[in-house]
Amino acid sequence: MTTIDEQSSAAHAAPDAEADAAAAAAAGANPALVGVPTFVIGSVALGLYLIGFTGAASTALVGMLPILFMCTGIGQLVATVWAVRVGAGAPAAIFGIFTGFWLSFAVLATSLGADWFGPTSTDTAVATGAQETFLLTWLIGVVVLTVASLRLPSVFTLLFVLIDAALLIVLLGTSSGSTGLLTIGGIVVFAFALVGVYLFVDALGQATGGKPMPMGKPIVGG
Repeated sequence: MTTIDEQSSAAHAAPDAEADAAAAAAAGANPALVGVPTFVIGSVALGLYLIGFTGAASTALVGMLPILFMCTGIGQLVATVWAVRVGAGAPAAIFGIFTGFWLSFAVLATSLGADWFGPTSTDTAVATGAQETFLLTWLIGVVVLTVASLRLPSVFTLLFVLIDAALLIVLLGTSSGSTGLLTIGGIVVFAFALVGVYLFVDALGQATGGKPMPMGKPIVGG
């Protein structure tokens, strides 16, 4: 009987061990390990720009653009490809959307200063209109993403709501020429960067054998 019991226990333990190993492998193969920290780094750079930390308008973008192109844009793209390869559809969609956001923002900022698409650096109205179009388009896009995220843990919805708020405030600040609104927008950017830090700590913790951190119940279906 003892041998039978031991064999039965071993038979039950084997699937459990396999499940634990699969869970550990899934945690280690998480595209958020690249996508989230590169998102946070770009967000910090954007927040510093909006609050005026990066200096005069003529040189303010110099420190931010390399980060957006070479770190955040590429990082989001790598995370998107990684998510596709592991069959993670929702993360692939999210990282893919933000690949478009960060790279298009970097191209916009570069083009405004270099007159890629016309005399934008010398025509304030043209430059303002281009920024308003960019901000409004992405505000609508991220609002749609926010609604679609309501079945995800609520921390993700919080992240997207803060991004919505930042885009709206920066849009209003750009339209009115208000540096005060842009500063508030920068503060909100720092707020969603902090949410990103929380998500990265959770992802890295799980990848190194830790337990998941609380993410909150989904607003829909929770």
